[in-house]
Amino acid sequence: MHLKSLQVNQFKSYEEARFSFISEINCIVGENGIGKTNLLDAIHFLSMTKSARGISDQLCIKHTQDFFRVQGDFVDTQDRETQITCVFQKGAKKQFLRDDKPYPRLADHIGHFPVVLMDPHDTDLVREGSEERRRFFDGMMSQLDRNFLDQLLRYNRIVQQRNVLLKQFAERGQVDRLHLDSYHAPLVELGESLAEARKEFLEVFLPSFKFHYSKLSDDREDVDIQLETTFEAGGFDAALRAAEPLDLSAQRTSIGIHRDEFDFKINGYSLRKFGSQGQQKSFVVALKLAQFDSLVAAKPRKPLLLLDDIFDKLDDRRIQRLVQMMAEEHFGQVFITDARPERTKKLLKDLKGNIHYISL
Repeated sequence: MHLKSLQVNQFKSYEEARFSFISEINCIVGENGIGKTNLLDAIHFLSMTKSARGISDQLCIKHTQDFFRVQGDFVDTQDRETQITCVFQKGAKKQFLRDDKPYPRLADHIGHFPVVLMDPHDTDLVREGSEERRRFFDGMMSQLDRNFLDQLLRYNRIVQQRNVLLKQFAERGQVDRLHLDSYHAPLVELGESLAEARKEFLEVFLPSFKFHYSKLSDDREDVDIQLETTFEAGGFDAALRAAEPLDLSAQRTSIGIHRDEFDFKINGYSLRKFGSQGQQKSFVVALKLAQFDSLVAAKPRKPLLLLDDIFDKLDDRRIQRLVQMMAEEHFGQVFITDARPERTKKLLKDLKGNIHYISL
């Protein structure tokens, strides 16, 4: 599967533009600020129904405009084309269409056109709070497992509704126990299921992650990812009951899988506190490569690989590892952005496959 063409209208810095791509390596070059990252974000939008930057749809509209449109033509291994269109208008609901037929739910699109993005913000996975790490793993698992995505959306909706109710209790100075209890059973059922899914996925994910880290670091460090939860397996029911007084006081749901932590470790210590910049970069590159492997193992197609400005942010060893994997045809369609085209050409000069350069 590859993206054959892309058309954007009023999307971020683009008024109107159309691009054609090849199924192998596409290098998007141009000065900083000209729109290279925005082009990759449009591709990410077609795969994940949202910006990779975590910003609202409204902020993706070009300044002074009131809508954006992103359209891509995908081609599978049998040369069958599929057109995906996203349209967002201020004040209206975002629409996703597949061959002009709207999806009933945006979630129905996730996973059909998988994508992996590497960019300079990846170290936020290490440096920022637990929400960043949960978002990474949940996004990956959502591309792999539709049931996980559906359960996660339902769980998050119940937590939000329960939190609204807890705030209302505080405002009224009165607790409706029956109303509060109505959220208990579905929250426990979904929370237990999602917690087990995360645990099982991490067990499968870790060997691939550790393999890629060892290649990047020459086996010099021992790395691990530990899932820390707010309740023991099978114990969410009792833990949620025990936390009710705290929840009523804090006006929010204090335990559950929405509070999980994926703890990144290096040689037994916290990567965030004790890892060097180089170790942190190797860690996140290994995470993304293992993400790619996980999607390949589960899907009949290779994900699109988006490499945004990585040649400027990674050192020679990590760049060489990525280029080596390109040479081994480990990846499918690749998109690379760089402000220095001469550097990209030098790094990729020995690759046997086709390389398409797009100058902005």
